[in-house]
Amino acid sequence: MFDVDQYLQRIGCAGETGVDAATLRKLHKAHLMALPYNGAAQDLADGIVLVDIDEDAMFERTVVDGRGGTCFQLARLFNRLLRELGYDVTLMAASTAEGRENIGLDVEHMFNRVAVDGQVWVVDVGYPGPSFIEPLLLTEGVQSQYGCQYRLVEHGDGYALQRRGRVSRWSVVYHFTMDARTWEDWRELEVHLNERYARTEPAEDACPIGRGTDRLFSQIEADTAGEDLLDVLIGRTIDNGQVVLKGKRYLTVRDGREEVRTITDDDEQRELITSVLSGRFS
Repeated sequence: MFDVDQYLQRIGCAGETGVDAATLRKLHKAHLMALPYNGAAQDLADGIVLVDIDEDAMFERTVVDGRGGTCFQLARLFNRLLRELGYDVTLMAASTAEGRENIGLDVEHMFNRVAVDGQVWVVDVGYPGPSFIEPLLLTEGVQSQYGCQYRLVEHGDGYALQRRGRVSRWSVVYHFTMDARTWEDWRELEVHLNERYARTEPAEDACPIGRGTDRLFSQIEADTAGEDLLDVLIGRTIDNGQVVLKGKRYLTVRDGREEVRTITDDDEQRELITSVLSGRFS
């Protein structure tokens, strides 16, 4: 069963029950460090389920077992944790460039916004990376975290979230509006993905859930002379940055310094998968 105390203990924040911006920042970073983005964590035995999810069972797999998940598990559970702690939380939707081109829907990525201490914060613990590690204030201007910079630029009737490292250029992570969402808003995406991918053999095609990093990853590769391959997608936050394994490409961001390298040895790739998912790095 969903349990606040167990949740807080799992992410290393036992007793952190304050409702303020400082605690929110602590919960956000600790969550990202404790629970990985894991594109393979979703049980697809009954197809792709985004809406009618058993949150207790999801809590057991994602948090208690430490398997992590995609935005549909991580953002949803964090939303519930914050609400039960007493935060003013609003469910939000974003779209990546790949999502709009491949699916044509604005409701794709799931994240949250939180109003606390008279300010509004963008909160996202379900993006594989690279992205922000602590909540972003919903305001104009550049915000810096761990050597990277972020800004929210007006775009249409909403915003474009942009980031850059120490040497890379500004790139769009995703677009979003300020519309409040409900779980049901992801029904159309769920239907689309099941019709297009659930009955397709994995060798022929693959479900694109969580692969919105494609364009951002490619931009970093162009700036750091990386190469291009595609398959698995997992990510985890470390104390001063993030690590993301996307197929054979391994991205590390430490204090804003980005490096993408291609893994040529299968054993090394398996070791990296174990390291990212477990959080134990040699």
